[in-house]
Amino acid sequence: MKPVTLATERLVLRPFEPSDAPAVHTACQDPDILRWTSVPSPYGVKDAEQFVGTVVPEGWRDDTTYNFALVSRADGSLVGAMGLVRLAQLHTPERQAELGYWTAKEHRGRGHTVEAGRAVVHWAFRDLGVERLEWHAEAGNEGSRAVARKLGFHMEGTLRAKLVYEGTRRDVWIGSLLPSDVPGRTAPSGTAGTPAPDTTPYLPYPG
Repeated sequence: MKPVTLATERLVLRPFEPSDAPAVHTACQDPDILRWTSVPSPYGVKDAEQFVGTVVPEGWRDDTTYNFALVSRADGSLVGAMGLVRLAQLHTPERQAELGYWTAKEHRGRGHTVEAGRAVVHWAFRDLGVERLEWHAEAGNEGSRAVARKLGFHMEGTLRAKLVYEGTRRDVWIGSLLPSDVPGRTAPSGTAGTPAPDTTPYLPYPG
């Protein structure tokens, strides 16, 4: 996949660049990011450099993760990170992907993550042909769940003992978003390409 850039009213969503490493390192010193995401803990400068210089470009190249830096249009600051992850089923009949994100502490509570999420959701459904988008978070991550709900994800339940964190199995919340859940599915500013139709009929269980 050739990296793309998306745009919203307040943000530019672009692939990370090597120059983003200091801002990523600073953001990932936040205890909440260390607690609720899969970033290394403690998080060092080398971790940030590897993420922006190796992990991100390899993810786009190998179609394993499509990570975006969320950058403020106003001052160029790093607002957070968002990506489509676990893409093994993107080009199979399942047509699935998972949405993941974190937000720098000083930018929380302003709606930036929801704004970015709407752009990525539209891009995933319109241009990538995603037919089921999932959201996973460790049970108890209320901030992540609040964002997912605002994006329209349907909370589907709890996956027991799904996650191993610090040597202990933890429960995981799961939600899903379908193209039909998003009214007026149009591509966000900055995208190109022919809309990908929903090719697989959906037969929901009537019970």
